[in-house]
Amino acid sequence: MLVALNDALCSSVLHFFKGLNQKIGSRLTVWYMREETAEHTKILVKVFKWTVLPASGLYVWACLFYLARNTLSSILLGILVFFYSSFVPDLPAMCRRKKGNGIEDLTGYRKYALLLFAPLLVWLLFSGIRVDRKTTENFHNFRSLAIYVVFLLLCGFLVFGDFPISVGDVFEILPLPFYGLIGYLIHLKVDRVW
Repeated sequence: MLVALNDALCSSVLHFFKGLNQKIGSRLTVWYMREETAEHTKILVKVFKWTVLPASGLYVWACLFYLARNTLSSILLGILVFFYSSFVPDLPAMCRRKKGNGIEDLTGYRKYALLLFAPLLVWLLFSGIRVDRKTTENFHNFRSLAIYVVFLLLCGFLVFGDFPISVGDVFEILPLPFYGLIGYLIHLKVDRVW
């Protein structure tokens, strides 16, 4: 079953990046994209099988047993964020430009908007709208990881939190940044950042 998950994930991600490569007019070769995708999905499925899936089951059971709180929805969303986060550092590559071509770089919050709102940028790109914002920022670092995790914490609070914050709310908010952290760290590990 996990071999089928690996194959399905690898082919869907490869298909997505081929389409993105065509839209932005990049000259990445198909064999390079295939190698990069296979490398990322192999370790991603392995971590999912041996760490994320058992921890998720234990987490749902513990919250249900000790807190009488069903956290299944936050765990499922967290698992989706886990898979997404392992590819998100490469998504803003559609707005990359090389340094030294005389164009002033974006300010800090605009650079990180490319990372945090990458799905919106991809949607705009596939809708035919050109994005004229370019950055030299490479999001393969721990500063970008920290900003991304804080963003996911805020998103988790907006989706699952309500005032007054209870212990059960905290246990529903935490899976989003936690799974996002794991997915992003996997990407950094595969790309040999740490």
